[in-house]
Amino acid sequence: MDTVLPLLRLLSRVGILGRVSTSRTSAELEQSPRRSRGRPPVPLDRIIATAVSLLDEEGADALSMRNLAQRLDSGTATLYRHFTGRAQLVAHVIDSVLAEAHVDDDALDAVTWQQACEVLAHSLFDVFRRHPHVAPLLVEKIPTGPNAMAQREQTIALLLKSGFTAPLAAQACATLARYVLGFATQLSPPDAGAADHGEVWQTLDPQAYPATVSVADHLPVPLEQEFAFGLRLLINGLS
Repeated sequence: MDTVLPLLRLLSRVGILGRVSTSRTSAELEQSPRRSRGRPPVPLDRIIATAVSLLDEEGADALSMRNLAQRLDSGTATLYRHFTGRAQLVAHVIDSVLAEAHVDDDALDAVTWQQACEVLAHSLFDVFRRHPHVAPLLVEKIPTGPNAMAQREQTIALLLKSGFTAPLAAQACATLARYVLGFATQLSPPDAGAADHGEVWQTLDPQAYPATVSVADHLPVPLEQEFAFGLRLLINGLS
């Protein structure tokens, strides 16, 4: 074999054989398939916005890397350029939604600390009402994204400036946040059952439940009304 190639080259020089090439020609290289560079990247803000829409429309169970990639008409590899997995994706989605609850400091400075706490709590509750599938995601883990941290900082600073001690400010902030979250997890879809529309209270046996029947015209208490009532009691208790 070691003598064959030199012999072929010699024969090609004298015209007996055409030139023998030991490498591919440029034309052959042009015709060979090129390696795909993959799908183009998707901007992070578009990914988050699409994920929020998916969560709002189909719920937390539908928020997977595969489903999101399909919504984006892309592949999961595109998502893994931004996130290590679903948990990190969910954290970004939560923080993006919490940004909607932002309240300017100037608006809070113009009212008492009690009113400011009400404004902050109602703003957050309204966000959870617009995105009812977000609150359950917060039950297992405390949010620590940029927007969550900014809101926590704003509330604690408000309380400290109003004369709260450090321990009381920390506890009051946490209690207010969990109060809002607790009510937010009870937000019901529009097609709630009969108990949510009051029919069951009108059919109770007055002999068995005389007290409940006596207030049946006022039941059930709308969740938003109950939220506002309890919030005022909580804040008044901190005064």
